[in-house]
Amino acid sequence: MIKFAIPFLLANLLQALYGAADLLIVGWFSDSAGLSAVATGSQILQTLTCTIVGLATGGTVLIGRFLGMGREEDIKQTIGTMLTLFAILAAALTALLLVFARPVVSLMQAPPEAFDQTVQYTFLCGCGVFFIFGYNAISAVLRGMGDSKNPLLFVAIACVCNILGDLILVGGLHLGAAGAAIATTGSQGISMVLAVIFLKRRGFLFDFRLKSFGIRRDKAAALLKLGLPIALQESLVMLSFLFITAIVNHMGVAASAAIGVTEKINLFTLLPPTAFSSAIAAMVAQNMGAGETGRSRRCLRIGILFSLVFGVACFVWLQLSPQSAMGIFTTDQAVVAAGSQYLRAFSIDCILVCFMFCLNGFFNGCGHSAFSMANNLLSTFLVRVPVAWLFSRIAGATLFEIGLAAPLASAVSIVIAFVYLRTGKWKKLGHSS
Repeated sequence: MIKFAIPFLLANLLQALYGAADLLIVGWFSDSAGLSAVATGSQILQTLTCTIVGLATGGTVLIGRFLGMGREEDIKQTIGTMLTLFAILAAALTALLLVFARPVVSLMQAPPEAFDQTVQYTFLCGCGVFFIFGYNAISAVLRGMGDSKNPLLFVAIACVCNILGDLILVGGLHLGAAGAAIATTGSQGISMVLAVIFLKRRGFLFDFRLKSFGIRRDKAAALLKLGLPIALQESLVMLSFLFITAIVNHMGVAASAAIGVTEKINLFTLLPPTAFSSAIAAMVAQNMGAGETGRSRRCLRIGILFSLVFGVACFVWLQLSPQSAMGIFTTDQAVVAAGSQYLRAFSIDCILVCFMFCLNGFFNGCGHSAFSMANNLLSTFLVRVPVAWLFSRIAGATLFEIGLAAPLASAVSIVIAFVYLRTGKWKKLGHSS
């Protein structure tokens, strides 16, 4: 578990640095309006990315299962189907995002002084959607086959290119949010192209020739059955974050910038449970394919245990010194003060998500992604969003009250997940092909 999860963790860390670089460098070289633009725009793109990752997880689980069964030809067909399907979806989503960038930003209630910059950032990042699909598809394939190291290499390349691009375009040429978006899109393209070249030269199982692409109906059905619930769950949960951002945007540009910064900090605190969740999903898929239910449960227990080590450490840090975390991204004292209030409340979730994420990874690996989706959407839209909205209506409400909504939602989700675990229904594979 440790050997397989650590590259996941490092890759997620680099992806978080990749996303935070825009916010960090714009915070250094621009004003609160530019910071707010990147904060809001990056959340829109993060929602899309999470949807893609959800679909890709379906591929990881299916490939891992075929690997456990020793079915190499099915693996090749799954890869070809997955890459073809992702290319079609990428083209469609790129067109939609480019056309509707301004209406989407309007729905986000972006502050007037940051509106145009937010539209620019969203539009330019939308040009890189194809590369996001490509990288995540290739990474999902490798992880399903037990390789978590090469995806780390690919995201490291993207991270370095993005940071260099930000320093040149934002710090040197003072292009603000638009420069950050150009750096992001360019680095994604470089990473994906180099990943394909690297795998072709290494004699990868899939040869990337035109004849190898195409959609196999049975493989597409299996991929969508496993991946769509995860993608829908991820996208709607991220949509809930957008709702909360829209709620906070009414509180002014300082609060808007603060909530954007805290989401980046939260992303870092969630890296360990996210990494172990992904590792659990891949390992459980292989073990369930081989009929090893006992080993699958041990993967879950070990993942929760190691996630908690990091979760408790993050909780203590954000309780004792949230200002130090905020100070990494901005020196604006109004933004630091507002964000610190939110982090003190949200930090409780650093512990709870260790259970929630690992349980989700376990059920996804078993093929029961529909249950994970239903559970998370219930806690998100019946607890987190309504509670955040209600707290925001309290006279004199701060970001502390809004931050409490996250741990409350996680607590509900954990209770439901443990009840489902006790039923033993997860022992029956959610899909076979």
